[in-house]
Amino acid sequence: MALHGRGLEAVALFEEMRRAGVVPDSVAFLCMLAACSHSGLVEEGKHYFNSMEKDYAIAPKIEHYGCMVDLLSRAGLTEQALEFINTMPMVPNPVIWRTLVSSPHAQAHLLLGERVTTDLIKAEPMQEANYVMLGSIYAKLPDWKRKTGVREAMRKKGIKKIPGSTMIELGDGIYEFVAGDKSHKEHSQIYEMVEEMERKMRAAGYVSTTTNVLLDIEEEDKEGALNKHSEKLAIAFALLKTNPRSTIRIVKNLVCVDCHSATKLISLIYNRQIVVRDRNRFHHFKDGFCSCNDFW
Repeated sequence: MALHGRGLEAVALFEEMRRAGVVPDSVAFLCMLAACSHSGLVEEGKHYFNSMEKDYAIAPKIEHYGCMVDLLSRAGLTEQALEFINTMPMVPNPVIWRTLVSSPHAQAHLLLGERVTTDLIKAEPMQEANYVMLGSIYAKLPDWKRKTGVREAMRKKGIKKIPGSTMIELGDGIYEFVAGDKSHKEHSQIYEMVEEMERKMRAAGYVSTTTNVLLDIEEEDKEGALNKHSEKLAIAFALLKTNPRSTIRIVKNLVCVDCHSATKLISLIYNRQIVVRDRNRFHHFKDGFCSCNDFW
């Protein structure tokens, strides 16, 4: 339930389990904190975290503390998350700090993100994610000179950024798309469908979230870059190849704010349920909404 964005149902099931006399263990609480985090249930998450030691004498591990940082960060409570980290009884590991600065809400704390990410690079000089986060921060400032410096540092160390990709299984085949992909034999029809999707979304009031295109290019060109993202290409392909009203299921490795917003609207316009599996969870898009309630 946590993985599918059904936080309230997870809470109800957990309470039913307790009423039945089943004593929750450390893993059960970890699942509950994840469920609360992915559904924006801040007060519930705090309650279950405190309940571990108070009611069951279970000492939280660093994974539980990480879930709490994730919960607070996703809810936009960056200051609370930072205070929580500073009062942890153990030394926070790099995962804790990446969780703090990778939240979409951390944009309001870019200088904090720069400091934390710079420290992470010193501690983990070969970790690709650290450089990507720092480059994103410089792009949002915007400071294109220092962003270019981050790219150059990655190049010198032989660190390559993992490209965003989306896969879809249709019939007996698995098809993979990357941004701007034209390797598919039907790429002309796929791009025509992408253009149709964009026209219909704009007619419904959709505006591209260009702040997440971290390139020093004009706004119009940024929108063009977003239109070629792998998720939109995969969805366009599915719309061409599947029956009307059938469910579309895709798998992607990276999360994009614009694609998430667009997929919500596409599910409404084309009357489709779209299930997207990212690195951490499932997103169920239907009738213009996502099961994650935008707490991803």
